[in-house]
Amino acid sequence: MDPTTLTSKCQVTVPKEVRERVGLKPGDKVVFTVLSNGTIIMRPKRGSILDLVGLLNRPDQPHIRIEEMTPDLGEVD
Repeated sequence: MDPTTLTSKCQVTVPKEVRERVGLKPGDKVVFTVLSNGTIIMRPKRGSILDLVGLLNRPDQPHIRIEEMTPDLGEVD
């Protein structure tokens, strides 16, 4: 793989082969990790469970308790 040049703004272009291999698209975030031996690891930042907070909250919909969603099944033996 050919070397990548650091621009005057300290930016680099991730080679197409690497972008395709890890599935990077414009706007994606990457994380750099520097190991104690100087090796640098770059990996895509995938979403966290915290990104889902509020996803299902719809203020225009009434809140319904689970007991109201299911019919009364009576006692289970």
